[in-house]
Amino acid sequence: MSKKQSDYFNKEKQVQLILESPTYKRADQDIEYLARDELRSCRLQLEFLKPELILEETGIQSTIVVFGGSRIVQPSIAKLMVNQTWKTLKKDPKNPDLKKRHAIAKRILAKSHYYEIAREFGRIVGKSGQGHEDCLLVIMTGGGPGLMEAANRGASEVGAKTVGLNITLPIEQRPNPYITPELCFQFRYFALRKMHFLLRAKALVVFPGGFGTFDEMFEIMTLVQTQKVDPLPIVLVGEKYWRSAFNAQFLVDEGTIDAEDTNLFWYAENAQEIWHGILRWYKERNKSLFPGDDKKDSTE
Repeated sequence: MSKKQSDYFNKEKQVQLILESPTYKRADQDIEYLARDELRSCRLQLEFLKPELILEETGIQSTIVVFGGSRIVQPSIAKLMVNQTWKTLKKDPKNPDLKKRHAIAKRILAKSHYYEIAREFGRIVGKSGQGHEDCLLVIMTGGGPGLMEAANRGASEVGAKTVGLNITLPIEQRPNPYITPELCFQFRYFALRKMHFLLRAKALVVFPGGFGTFDEMFEIMTLVQTQKVDPLPIVLVGEKYWRSAFNAQFLVDEGTIDAEDTNLFWYAENAQEIWHGILRWYKERNKSLFPGDDKKDSTE
């Protein structure tokens, strides 16, 4: 090989090394760069803007947000879980772990009727609009399984759009199949996800759940209590569960909240009660649940 050819190949090799270097990637296409700690503020802005722009372009005007436990499944699955844990327990009846699993499965079955309530509520909200293209008022959930799935499912079954705000977790949380595909979003940051829960919320409906449900519920209650956001109806479904899990009167008696703070929410037991309570809340304040469409506010 001549010196001229050797110089050419050396230059081409050098250019190829430059093209393959991470530093040569455009900043907006460099995933490793965008994942750096120093870029967190940019990621927060991007994570806020993507769903906001899409929801705006889709025309989603307002939402009813439904929170609830991912582990509370539909009755048929809950019964199957009870049967499976019972069969396992019969093989080793003195095993304390198996006894505990069976007891928990029975408790989940006892709460599985909330799945059908959430599903029926999703249907009611879905039917309050004018079909799939109606974006005036839609169901929004955390996008996961259990009671979130139930609310999305009910709305989907009557042909309505339905929104899911999923979150990246160490244990993958797959979106439930009842979310409108173009309205399912995945978040990295809980804070941005919570912000989007509130931005278009006209009501909050909270079914039994665990830490995640409590976190989201209490944050919204705090924002309303401190007047950082406008008041909105907050409905806790299942009075027995919530009075056991959250003793608001104890906080009043201890002086850590005011007595009027207990008026931030109320209890309901079924889908119709939830819906009529929300409509009544707006009627009592001479407001409309449906933006720009007062005629829809009725209890029929």
